[in-house]
Amino acid sequence: MRCLFAALLFSALLNGCASTPQDPNGTWINQAAIDAAVEGGSLREALLAYGPNLEWQIDSPRQQASFSNGFERGEGTFVRQADGHLNVHFYADDQESLSLNERELVQAQSATWPEQHFVRAPATPKPLAPPGSSFVHALYSAYLGGSWLIEEGLGKGGLVIFQADGGVQGLPGAERYALCLAGDCAAMSGESDSLWLQQGEQGHSWLFEREGDQLRVFTALNRAQIDEMPDYYKGQQRWLLVKR
Repeated sequence: MRCLFAALLFSALLNGCASTPQDPNGTWINQAAIDAAVEGGSLREALLAYGPNLEWQIDSPRQQASFSNGFERGEGTFVRQADGHLNVHFYADDQESLSLNERELVQAQSATWPEQHFVRAPATPKPLAPPGSSFVHALYSAYLGGSWLIEEGLGKGGLVIFQADGGVQGLPGAERYALCLAGDCAAMSGESDSLWLQQGEQGHSWLFEREGDQLRVFTALNRAQIDEMPDYYKGQQRWLLVKR
């Protein structure tokens, strides 16, 4: 009888521990969008399929939650329910529901967005890091990380390295880059993926295609009138990069 009682007590303790809500405090990124971009090549299609939100930051002690979608940041406060769900309240009475499912943070489907899944960021953001920087670093590392050989174009035969912090080495005429995730740059590039290349204070938009281990970069030509928002389409190929 004593053994049975001890077994029941031990089981109750285990169940109690298992049902204790986990702490969602920290930064969470949309790894599914990154994986889809790496596998499929098209960044735009991956973000449309698994976004639009790219990152959540949860501050449990202050009961604050914020998201970034590459274009805007939303900040709100949350109330934690007994089952661990977070009801996040934003301005204009907007609400979102977050919950932990094993190792994922799940944003429930709402009138605004579809269901989305996030995993903990691999590293804690640096102090004063801009919103969404954890997602950007993870994306840049997975999507463009490693060495790329310039097979065609200016600097042929050289190696290009895209760094997670937005620096680029070996690409003639560029020392910084940024992938377009959302906002005006996405609207201006239509169905194409775009990136920004900058040298010193001068920079330009380019269109690109990534397929497997190949990255093609094209001149962005503008079909819009001078008083209209730019409407880019692919011009001449400037580079063909092949991942080593």
